[in-house]
Amino acid sequence: MRIYVGGFSPVIGNDQLRTLFSLHGSVTSAQVLMNKHTGQSRGFGFIVMGSAEETHSAIAALNGADLEGHTLRCFAV
Repeated sequence: MRIYVGGFSPVIGNDQLRTLFSLHGSVTSAQVLMNKHTGQSRGFGFIVMGSAEETHSAIAALNGADLEGHTLRCFAV
């Protein structure tokens, strides 16, 4: 399942997002979307977890969590 993750700081990259979500299961893919003109993070991205159970666990644990002063929004898409 795919998870939308938004609301994080522009300094967060793919590796940091992967590390955060890997605490809740296997991460198949982590992608932070970038502004094509500035090259900076747009503050949101997508995670693909290894199973539906891991997806639900990660969303339950991280939706509303604080990451470097920003509140994460996470939901399945």
